[in-house]
Amino acid sequence: MNAFLLNINGAVRKVEADPAMPLIYVLRNRLGLMGAKLGCGLEQCGACAVIADGERVLSCVRTVSEFEGRAITTIEGLAEEGELNPVQRAFLDAGAAQCGYCTSGMVIALTAYLEAEEHPDRRGALEALEGHLCRCGAHADVLRAVDRLLADGA
Repeated sequence: MNAFLLNINGAVRKVEADPAMPLIYVLRNRLGLMGAKLGCGLEQCGACAVIADGERVLSCVRTVSEFEGRAITTIEGLAEEGELNPVQRAFLDAGAAQCGYCTSGMVIALTAYLEAEEHPDRRGALEALEGHLCRCGAHADVLRAVDRLLADGA
């Protein structure tokens, strides 16, 4: 076991973990941050997405040792002062979730895209969602949320 200092949602947290432990297990089992989900465990479904230094990263295979010194944002860290971020608000308003298992990964992916892109568009937003699987079929509602975000000038 090693000690790691992780900057998660704006707070530095000390975590004891094996250096090879995937970040998703540290987030969920050591820090109680349950928003990122373990879906496939192979970086193919997107449910485990977090933002690391402004970039969407899948946390199910990447090790905790890779994240020391990086700024990590989980779904729990998106809301500010109790107010949902624009992507969270658009998903809520559009009812863009059924079971909700994939939702946090999609919200993370769109948030990272919108924060990185000066002139976001629908095509770019859809590319940001590539690889995010939803087994419930909430795709139409997710697209409605994307369209709402872009219409609101996100």
